[in-house]
Amino acid sequence: MKNTARRIQAIDGIRGFSLLGILLANLLIFQYGIWGKDEMEIFSLSPFDSFMNHFLRIFVEGSFMPIFTFLFGYSMIMMKESLERKGLKVKRHFARRSIFLLVLGGLHATYLWEGDILFFYGLIGFFLLLFLKRKKTTILVWAILLSSLMILLVSLGSFFGDGNVDLVDPQKLETYIEKTIDIYGTGTYQEIMNHRNNEDPLGDEAYFFLFFVLLSPILTAPMFLFGMYAAKRKVFFNPLEEQKLYQYGAAILIPLGLVLKAIYHVFPEGGWTEGAVTLGGPLLSLGYIFGIALLYCQSWTGELLKLLESVGKLSLTNYLLQTVICTTIFYGYGLGQFAKMGIGFSIILGLTIYGLEMFVSRYYLMHFQFGSLEKVNRMWTYFSFTGRPRRKKERKKKIA
Repeated sequence: MKNTARRIQAIDGIRGFSLLGILLANLLIFQYGIWGKDEMEIFSLSPFDSFMNHFLRIFVEGSFMPIFTFLFGYSMIMMKESLERKGLKVKRHFARRSIFLLVLGGLHATYLWEGDILFFYGLIGFFLLLFLKRKKTTILVWAILLSSLMILLVSLGSFFGDGNVDLVDPQKLETYIEKTIDIYGTGTYQEIMNHRNNEDPLGDEAYFFLFFVLLSPILTAPMFLFGMYAAKRKVFFNPLEEQKLYQYGAAILIPLGLVLKAIYHVFPEGGWTEGAVTLGGPLLSLGYIFGIALLYCQSWTGELLKLLESVGKLSLTNYLLQTVICTTIFYGYGLGQFAKMGIGFSIILGLTIYGLEMFVSRYYLMHFQFGSLEKVNRMWTYFSFTGRPRRKKERKKKIA
């Protein structure tokens, strides 16, 4: 029982930490738009903001969402084992949870923000059912194979395209971004929603995105599978016994991931660097995971970890709360700071928002066991008003 409690604490703490990086990376989208964040030359950044942009790209972007992805796969195995112990149907419950994420993600993307990830998690949840009952060695082999295939596809695409193929016509994209700056910065809620849902710079190139959607399980599945493998191996169950694993993992993977990601920014024109950054992002993610797990082996980190765990336990609520706060600050129907605040100040803003979430989440959990959205998710997943799964025997008694 003690090991289980410790494992839950570590996973919640890592999940809470991932939300900090997700917020900092998403602030680029909140402030510059889903297309504008990769066309920063349009915004004439100051030298300081340009430096902070590179900092975020190397240390944060592409390395915190994979942590959340890893934990999603990990939690699937934990939930599967819990359902089996209670004698409940596994795939039925996972299907309900995926449907909930699809609906919530669709609403999030339609009515609030284009950077939603929940809808995709709902889709990938169905794909991952294929691996739910596989042996841990099988899952590991698939994770490595799909990782290798992903790196190969990205590298080949970069080489054959010489790193200069534009998915969208540059002039069309610049016009779209300039219009986005105007509408997002000064428009009403209705105008912004209309622009988000009905306008894009793709045009006839939209079929490229259909191709990427079809490939998305291959491109994103590895971190989900590594998480499932870690859960089957019972990693994080005994932090003190696994301390050396955490030390070596953090010491090797964090520097390696940073170097691989930095190479792309030093040599952006080299086709091979696309493969380096594609590999570097997940490696850095794993390094961060081991780094936070290592904190659970230290005696002085107790209060910090409790705050991280509080955010992690309310991850769904906190994720959507970040959207509400940031769109209110940056969009025209709020403070209208779109493309005005700058990257440096937005990082300070992100740290402030996250700090508030830490303390509010800790206070909330002193009075309630589940967050509001977490409770709704559990009620739907388990078909239970209490949000708790009922054992098979309990259900039969109720029917009788």
